[in-house]
Formats: sequence, structure tokens, C-alpha cells
Amino acid sequence: MASPNKSRTISKPRKVQSSRKKNHTRGRDSFLEQMRKINRHAAGVANDFICAPSLRHIHATLAETSPYTEFVLTGWQRCVRWLLALVMIPLSYISTQTLFDTFSAVSKDSFFWYSPEFWLFATGAILMLTWFFTGIKKNAFLHLYVLGHELTHALFAMCHLGRIAEFKASADGGYIATDKHNVLISLSPYFFPFWSIMIIGIYGPLCYFIDLPPKSEHLLYLLVGLTWTFHIIWTIWMIPRDQPDLRDNDTFFSLVLIYLANVLLLSLLLCVAVDFMSLRAYGVLWFYHAEQFYIFARDVAIQSLAR
Repeated sequence: MASPNKSRTISKPRKVQSSRKKNHTRGRDSFLEQMRKINRHAAGVANDFICAPSLRHIHATLAETSPYTEFVLTGWQRCVRWLLALVMIPLSYISTQTLFDTFSAVSKDSFFWYSPEFWLFATGAILMLTWFFTGIKKNAFLHLYVLGHELTHALFAMCHLGRIAEFKASADGGYIATDKHNVLISLSPYFFPFWSIMIIGIYGPLCYFIDLPPKSEHLLYLLVGLTWTFHIIWTIWMIPRDQPDLRDNDTFFSLVLIYLANVLLLSLLLCVAVDFMSLRAYGVLWFYHAEQFYIFARDVAIQSLAR
């Protein structure tokens, strides 16, 4: 177990520049090998940067081993989080079924498939997937992801009245040091699409105070599709790489919470984007599926006890 007087380190992947001579003699490393070297170097710098025992440095890793002092949950803390995860599993199932039914209801309207909103969002998503899988400008997107990740940590820390003592986010890596730490602060970058929320937050006030050009919302749908897909694919890419954010809060609990939060946010986006699907209608449908799940679970329990 980590000492209470020790800080925990959370950093981001760092960009490593190797010499041309070395690359010429043995060839370039694979992207994953480069990222693992980046992580080890970033973690070492972040550890050296610690100067206040009351602060926590938040760290994410891609390597198999982590150089920082790992926080270990006590037995009762782990049990409580497992119980919460077990409670969230049926909630995740109900939310997923409601999301599918909502999308199914929306897709029955033929206008939806021909609407500019759908095609612009889909175009943004396809562009981001193309950039990701072809590796075009991957270091630039890594820099953008690091910045958004650390800004999300900082935003949630400030929402909990935390003080941000140190902040770094660049192509060389990133971390924050804060005097507040909890589950939401640690896991927020995995379910909070920072750049999508930022774009929507900027567009909203502009529409209210400024007369924007006609069809300016088309750019909004394109950028939201681009940034939301950016959030999803980088989150999926990062999670399997043994993240301390997940281990420190129990991996099972963290994965269930991340999945549930992403489903709920995606449902919220669908309700906002589609005119005839309101949050109230979504809530009614959600409680209907919750009732159906309760009836199913009750019947299964009764049959099991009767045997």
C-alpha cells in the first residue's frame, strides 16, 4: 500500500525523438514500442517533479510495468466497488437496450438517413477513423489527446473545489498535480468527450450573441462527429494498456462505470440532435426497460428457488 505522505504520479505518453543515425542502422521502432519508451520517460520526469506530499500527480501508462508507487485499495474498499459494479451492470444493460431502441425508432424515419446532420456527423467519424488507422499525423493527435485528457482531469478537480498546483500537456507528455482526488477525477477522461463538449460550448453562446452564417450548424455536426470519434477510439486504444487510473479505482469497477457513462452520454447526444426524441421520452423508455428487467429477474429468482 502506498504511504499517505507519498504522491501518486499520473502522466501521459511522451514523444521521443531518436537520432537519424540510430534509425538508419536499425530501422524505426513500431508505434507501440515508441509509446512505451515515451511513457517510461514521461513517468520518470513526472516522478522527479513531485515536490509537495499533499498533491497527487495523475499518471497513465502504456508499458507492462509502471515506475510509480501504485495505490492499493483495502479489502473493504474493493468489496464496496465490486458491489457497486454489480449494481451498475443491470443499469448498463437497461441503458444500452434503451439506446438501441431509441436509435431504432429514429432510424425508422427515412428522412434521418438523408439528413445533413447524419451525413456530416458520419463524415467526421469516417475522417477520424481514417486518420487513426492509417497513422497520419498520429503524434499530433497524441498531443491533442494528452491535452484534452489533462484538461479533463483539471476541470473535474476544479469542479470538486480542488487546487491545480501543476499542469503540463505537450507533445513531450503531461500530468496535473491537485489536492483533490476521487473516482470521477481519475476516470473522467475516459467518458467525458472534452473536445466535443468544448465545441458545443463555444457554438451555443455564439448562436445566441452573434448572427452566424446560414447552415453554420453543419460545421458543428462535422466537428462533433470528428471529436466524438476521436474520444471513443483513443479511449478504446488506451484502456487495454494497463492504466493506473483503472487499477487504482479497481479495474472491474472502472470499466463498468466508463461503459455506463459513455452509453448515457451518447444517449444524451442522440436526444439533443434529434428533434422528435426528447429526454422525457428517453426517460420513459428507460424506466419501461427497467421494469421489464425487474420482472425478468424476479421470475428467474422465483423459478430458481422453486427447484
